[in-house]
Amino acid sequence: MKIILETMRKKRNMSQIELTRKSGVPQGMISEIETGTVRFPRVDTMGKLARALKCTVDDLIQWDDEQAG
Repeated sequence: MKIILETMRKKRNMSQIELTRKSGVPQGMISEIETGTVRFPRVDTMGKLARALKCTVDDLIQWDDEQAG
């Protein structure tokens, strides 16, 4: 599983700071998720990010092929 937060954020032409303002998730946490330092963010964090990006939590997750089956 990989969180594709940076891809979704950039598709919406949004900076980390703007995403912080819209989601309430600290910029440091957003950075850690995007760099992979935090691999499994809390569900409520993912929900806030998804709402701010106008997508679903599932949209933010890219499943490895062996896990998708």
